[in-house]
Amino acid sequence: MTGHAQIAVLFVCLGNICRSPSAHGVFRDAVARAGWADRVHIESAGTGEWHIGKPPDRRATAAAAARGIDLSDLRAQQVQATDFERFDYVLAMDADNLADLEQMANIQGKVRARIALFSTFSARYRGEAVPDPYFGGEQGFERVLDMIEDASAGLLDEIRTRLD
Repeated sequence: MTGHAQIAVLFVCLGNICRSPSAHGVFRDAVARAGWADRVHIESAGTGEWHIGKPPDRRATAAAAARGIDLSDLRAQQVQATDFERFDYVLAMDADNLADLEQMANIQGKVRARIALFSTFSARYRGEAVPDPYFGGEQGFERVLDMIEDASAGLLDEIRTRLD
């Protein structure tokens, strides 16, 4: 985490190549536009290890780029036990990811983070899973971005109350 950041957010999906890096990029852009790039630390990770070190899926990168979001600097990493102490928010893309995170947190014991579904912050998609677009077509990546943009706005509103 950076030295001056006051809030740390970790987005989590299964492999960290589609949904969570998309959330990372969209939220990073929203935070920068709010003028808080130095106050909010953002990362993304996967519960699985298959893609560690790889860039986001080319379809996720293309869909995000079409909306002005750059994911090119992101690389997949796996959730670590220490993440539950390092982050204020550990946000899962679906119920399976959430269950995995809760199990890891229970084993870890020391938990500072609020562990929740990312869509908890969504006005339009509250409580819904952000679907994994990996095996679908291009339109799946567009739906994921729509959901992420909506939840990002809600998360930004909550963080605003903590930073102001």
